[in-house]
Amino acid sequence: MNTEKKQNKFKQFFKKIGTKNLIVICAVLLVGAAVCVNYIIYNDSKDEPISDVDIDLNDTDLNETLDKDPNASNYFAQTILSRKQARDEALEVLQSVATSDSALPETVETALNDISQIARDIETESNIETLIEAKGFEQCIAVISEGKATVIVQTDGLLANEVAQINEIVYEASGILPTDLKIIEKN
Repeated sequence: MNTEKKQNKFKQFFKKIGTKNLIVICAVLLVGAAVCVNYIIYNDSKDEPISDVDIDLNDTDLNETLDKDPNASNYFAQTILSRKQARDEALEVLQSVATSDSALPETVETALNDISQIARDIETESNIETLIEAKGFEQCIAVISEGKATVIVQTDGLLANEVAQINEIVYEASGILPTDLKIIEKN
């Protein structure tokens, strides 16, 4: 009897929420998990060496990263690869929601807006990385998420004018204020 009551409550819960909304909730949770994983990867990585890196050597960007500095190459290559994998997973989930026949129109619109935002973030990150590297930094990774940015630069120590240059580049490329920017030095 007790399990029967639980089953009825469970069925009523799903009737109230609806299958479409449950799919949306799951998609949002997966995207949130991807953002959390990215945040943890970029903020917990101090100077620990990264080993056992699985790298696609046909990827031109990764080859360029590996050629620049063999000491930092594993860190930067792994970070680029992790960012790409997390984004691909998030885009896959959002794409499945956007093309679902059973999704609500608001859900499809939200998924399409999220896909567009990710595409804009990717383009902005690429622009920031290119501009910072043009200022003389060997390697740089920019990560934009929810109106905040993290920039990881390969350096033996940032000077005040270099910090100002990075702040200016990020602000001009993305509109993100220096208060919402975190700069991490990686040597």
